[in-house]
Amino acid sequence: MTEKIELKGITWGHSRGYTPLVACAQRYAELHPGVQISWKKRTLQEFADFPIEQLVNDYDLLIIDHPWVGCAAATACVLPLDRYISSAYLDDQLRHTVGPSHQSYQYDGHQWALAIDAATPVASYRKDLLEQNGIPVPATWEEVLQLARMGKVAVPAIPIDLLMNFYMFCIACGNTPFSSSEEVIDAATGKQVLQLMGDLWSKADQKMFDSNPIAVAELMTTTDDYWYCPFAYGYSNYARRGYARHILHYTDLVTLENIRLVSTLGGTGIAVSASSAFPDEAVKFAEWIVSPEIQRTIYTETGGQPGHRGAWECSIVNGNTNNYFKNTLPALDRAYVRPRYNGYLQFQDHAGIPIWQFLRDGGNPAVVLEQINLLYRNSLTLK
Repeated sequence: MTEKIELKGITWGHSRGYTPLVACAQRYAELHPGVQISWKKRTLQEFADFPIEQLVNDYDLLIIDHPWVGCAAATACVLPLDRYISSAYLDDQLRHTVGPSHQSYQYDGHQWALAIDAATPVASYRKDLLEQNGIPVPATWEEVLQLARMGKVAVPAIPIDLLMNFYMFCIACGNTPFSSSEEVIDAATGKQVLQLMGDLWSKADQKMFDSNPIAVAELMTTTDDYWYCPFAYGYSNYARRGYARHILHYTDLVTLENIRLVSTLGGTGIAVSASSAFPDEAVKFAEWIVSPEIQRTIYTETGGQPGHRGAWECSIVNGNTNNYFKNTLPALDRAYVRPRYNGYLQFQDHAGIPIWQFLRDGGNPAVVLEQINLLYRNSLTLK
């Protein structure tokens, strides 16, 4: 009698992160009798906050964020996939990566996950409302501020998103964060960044300080209050007919001082628990779901935002999403990859709070930067 294989997976609870996994698991079970895969979802905040290394004893498949791979390498709690998957397959994934997504799951000489989903902050807008009011889609930072003065800009402002945008503005000001082991960014650049951020968020509705990218997309598609978002992690779902009351159109980021903004890479990877009772079968499913054929068909058709470039360049996929993928791909290709050392997530979990407090309530930029730098230095001791 053939052994029945039951795999359990954990993911995050949005249509983009859950529905395509369930659909693909159903089809995989039909193609592989005897294999059943169930997925549990958790909130986006739980996805960010709860240590994944505490989940590996309960789940075979884990959807992870790339900064976690330093912990993976330190604890060996998920499988190094390069020991289970052929180099030819991994080379193909590398050649067809969306921006640095595939490489972001490489650390300490191993591939700890496969890029199943790709995202970075991009611009979104209500095309109907801009056209009705005779306003072009903003192309520059100053045009964003002009629209913000009209009260028509929505932009996420919970701590984690502000931190990701802090990195973006550091790069825009000419310096890459985390270039030093003493400070996240030099004081002069940091103060300039906080000023730039203040120029926008001082004009934003206070509700933005409680809004993540999903909440912003929901506000923009269920009301006519906001016409444009300059940067939020993109969700192709809102560009699809039937998903929301109004369609969002997506495009690349604006320029600041004639240079296109570089946002902070997001997306997710699929990893396999080192404690799985069926590691070979779990790896086979991971290979299958990120394969080019599945990524541009079942995965994307059921609401996924694929990690394989073939799907992003597919005319059918783009036709179904108002060219979401084609229009935002340039932003993905130049996206900034966060640090991935073991200890970075301890920093990330807390470093956005001083920025959030400063932009919401005011304060001393020097104090904000010192708070961030102290968190950073402490996180380095956790390596």
